[in-house]
Amino acid sequence: QVQLVESGGGLVQAGGSVRLSCTASGRTFRRSAMGWFRQAPGKEREFVAHINWSGGSTSYADSVKGRFTISRDNAKNTVYLQMNSLKPEDTAVYYCAARNNLDGSIWGTNYAYWGQGTQVTVSS
Repeated sequence: QVQLVESGGGLVQAGGSVRLSCTASGRTFRRSAMGWFRQAPGKEREFVAHINWSGGSTSYADSVKGRFTISRDNAKNTVYLQMNSLKPEDTAVYYCAARNNLDGSIWGTNYAYWGQGTQVTVSS
């Protein structure tokens, strides 16, 4: 069993930056690909970024490419999402997720464990 706890959300002005963290319990983190997803009010959950078990492979949604960076520190059981040049349309609850697989996926249904989410609000 894996438990995920996100932190780092909050209110930020457009153009600003925020770093989200997600810390995992359990010994399987190092063998788990991780993903970040988000859900805005009235919208479906969408893929943001994923990273493989080693951190050597990442993927991003087109809407965040060049602005967001996903990374991980396996010694700390933590995955990060650095978000720069934020836009009001980035406002959402952000969730991290862990997969029972070495490689990431853009599909939320491929992730077995989810955090409780952290709110990011970008004001214009």
